[in-house]
Amino acid sequence: MAEPDEQATSPAHPQHDAREEHPAYPVGLRLAGRRVVVLGGGQVAQRRLPALIAAGADITLISPSATPSVEAMAETGEITWTRRRYQDGDIADAWYALVATSDHVANETASAEAERTKTWCVRSDDAEAATAWTPATGRSEGVTVAVLTGRDPRRSAAVRDAIVEGLRDGSLAAPHSRDRRPFVALVGGGPGDPDLITVRGRRLLAEADVVIADRLGPRDLLDELPPHVEVIDAAKIPYGRFMAQEAINNALVEHAKAGRSVVRLKGGDPFVFGRGMEEAQALAEAGIACTVVPGISSSISVPGAAGIPVTHRGVAHEFTVVSGHVAPDDPRSLVDWKSLAKLTGTLVILMGVDKIGAIAEALIAHGKAPDTPLALVQEGTTAAQRRVDATLATVAETVRAQDVRPPAVIVVGDVVAEGPHK
Repeated sequence: MAEPDEQATSPAHPQHDAREEHPAYPVGLRLAGRRVVVLGGGQVAQRRLPALIAAGADITLISPSATPSVEAMAETGEITWTRRRYQDGDIADAWYALVATSDHVANETASAEAERTKTWCVRSDDAEAATAWTPATGRSEGVTVAVLTGRDPRRSAAVRDAIVEGLRDGSLAAPHSRDRRPFVALVGGGPGDPDLITVRGRRLLAEADVVIADRLGPRDLLDELPPHVEVIDAAKIPYGRFMAQEAINNALVEHAKAGRSVVRLKGGDPFVFGRGMEEAQALAEAGIACTVVPGISSSISVPGAAGIPVTHRGVAHEFTVVSGHVAPDDPRSLVDWKSLAKLTGTLVILMGVDKIGAIAEALIAHGKAPDTPLALVQEGTTAAQRRVDATLATVAETVRAQDVRPPAVIVVGDVVAEGPHK
């Protein structure tokens, strides 16, 4: 149930040898409204009191002095402070006691009283003489983690930290089984590297029953899903096979209405050329609420991974992100290429590999210098990442000669010449 404090010293106690053969029995104490006595107002009390307060315990602190933090707890009424040394009888009627004074004799006497009154007692100065140990604890998403490793509190803390971190980032799944509420989430998976999904996105992914995934999402994360999770491949392969947007919308609605937890795993950010709003609108029309989890957009992360800053002091004070999936002369295009050609900042083009020749011609025709540096970063942040440099004048031929394929982020501007070439 509890673990000795790190600073505790543990003299030999032969009378406890028999107890050492048995592990401590872990249990969660429900202390709300129940009397707890804390002896000593120093650093140990300062660390332990917040958790006891959070548990709703009726806490009496007995100590002639206290740290400023402990004193503040008394001033705000979170604990009752009796300003004196321990006296026999102080532990009477307590459910739990924490003995942490600097007086070893007083600690021994209080511990003996706790033994007589059958009060579970933690001692900071002598763990072996205690009847309870304090575990290394941590909390995440309504889960309390308590770790005991005998007399090695640092190991307990390390294990605790690993578990809590896993719960927080979703690498350790702890799905709800009771009172579980299904959800729908549009999750931005980032530019491709599975480590670049947000903590919240990964946690929701670990709780999903159904995952509708794009090719451009962090595919490696799908391998971590439990076998019962249904994975629907929306593909979204550039200029290749894909699941129609209407079919994706219908799948989201269908699975949500069936009471399943659904994650729509998208590349980059759901609302940066990701049609995330179309999906959110379809869910809203069906009366289904959804959570939107932003993702790291490839428009800034991929150039950064290739050593290109989209802004740089003295070089670029702005950057503009546009879609290049339709050519400048296409009547469907909503991009003002003439205005873009006049900007002095950085231009980032997504989904533009196939149309980059026409885009470059349009920018040059509207006044952009033909020798403006340009870089194409293919499969950014993944193991297959590669960077190909060119200029507006040479990019069309370079793409053909270097066989640059989507997905690739195109960066146009003087920032391309900054930083290391990768």
